[in-house]
Order: sequence, then C-alpha cells, then structure tokens
Amino acid sequence: MGILNNIFGNRGEAQQEKASNINWIPLTNLDQLEKIKEESKTEPILIFKHSTRCGISRMVIKQFEKMFDEDLKNLKVYYLDLLNYRTISDEVGYQFQVMHQSPQLLVVKEAVAVAHASHYDITQIDLTKF
Repeated sequence: MGILNNIFGNRGEAQQEKASNINWIPLTNLDQLEKIKEESKTEPILIFKHSTRCGISRMVIKQFEKMFDEDLKNLKVYYLDLLNYRTISDEVGYQFQVMHQSPQLLVVKEAVAVAHASHYDITQIDLTKF
C-alpha cells in the first residue's frame, strides 16, 4: 500500500497547507478607516477586499497568501468581507478614490491609496517597494 499512497496520497491524513505569513486584521467598522489613515502616516497599510462567494476572489486570495513571504510579514493587512460589510467597501472606494472591484488590494500611505489592483493583477504589485 505504501507505493499507492505515494502515488495517490493517503486520504486518511489531513493535508496541511503552509501557514500564512499574513496577520489579517478584520475590517468590520467604519471607524477603522480613520485608524487606517492615521497608521498609514508612519507605515504602509494594505486593504484586501474579498468576496467569499467568488471563485476568482478565492483563487486570488490564495495566490496572495503564497506570495506574502517572510519579508512582508510585518505589513499590516486589513481584510474586508465584501458581502457582510458592503457599506464599508463603498466608503473605502469613496475615501480612497478607487472604483470598487472584487477582489481588490489597496496600498495606503499618507492617507492616500498609492497603489491598487484587482483580480489577478493583485499578485503583480511589488509589495517590497512599500
């Protein structure tokens, strides 16, 4: 059975995925936007807008987590569940002057969105610049 397990995998063992280097901060309150603006005056802040019902969004967030290596682990990343917090998503777009997309990543510095991308372009942002 050993060779079959090597070929097909052992279904009895739970597959362990690599732990994420991202310390997600849930964005659940409009008041947090002011905190994000304040924090962005001393360090870059990321906002990841995610739709839990969208297959593309699910795939992109997995790719984003994979690219988020040890060098980036100190970046603050806010996670916004678009379906549960649509009003916050609308306010993010208004305050940072970025048209709504899903999934979407914003990089905020000095209270301004200095970079943003959506869908598969999220993984093309060079976060090491920030």
